[in-house]
Amino acid sequence: MSVALITGGSAGLGRALVSALAARDWTVITDARRIDRLVDLREQVGPRLVTVLGDIADPEHRRTLIDQVEALGALDLLIHNASTLGPVPLRPLRELGELDLAHTWTVNAGAPAALSRALLPWLKPARGVLISLSSDAAVEHYPTWGAYAASKAALDHLTLTIGEEEGLDAYAVDPGDLQTEMHQAAFPGEDISDRPLPQTVVPAFLEIIRRRPPSGRYRAAEFSPLEV
Repeated sequence: MSVALITGGSAGLGRALVSALAARDWTVITDARRIDRLVDLREQVGPRLVTVLGDIADPEHRRTLIDQVEALGALDLLIHNASTLGPVPLRPLRELGELDLAHTWTVNAGAPAALSRALLPWLKPARGVLISLSSDAAVEHYPTWGAYAASKAALDHLTLTIGEEEGLDAYAVDPGDLQTEMHQAAFPGEDISDRPLPQTVVPAFLEIIRRRPPSGRYRAAEFSPLEV
């Protein structure tokens, strides 16, 4: 039995990854803040899905996720997908308060790093794969994207450092611009229908999991769409 934990799996790319892995006979643990979306996801995916309601920024919620892994006794794949843009509409750094920055950091970098460290007792024996969702904003400088960008840059470094220290295959993967609620929130009132749907980049993630290239930062577009 292969086991994956994918945070923020009820919508967007997270949902597409949950569905793809469950369809390939993985047991998948995922979480979300909305119970209606988790119920809908369970109905779609079926018995291979374990759902947990809560916010990744909450240490007690992360403890519940860890308990689910412990109950299954295995973890082969950890994908940090849950994230936040920070305050929307997006605004310059000078207009953000310390609490705005701290919350964005916690959701996008601090909580994933804490969860990765806590799950090492299962990931390491399994020679598991660690993936964090990155962004081009982590390496570019876009006005008003500063809080999100800095947190994603931190997540890249934390993920790859944990991989180096612990001997894990670790990846920071930029999926590119997609048609998601979060991307729409960054561009209120604009038509983003020209962006690809989240499921179009799932094959790239499956290929990373299958191929296990050297740990590092990658763009999803670098991988051909092959099956796991």
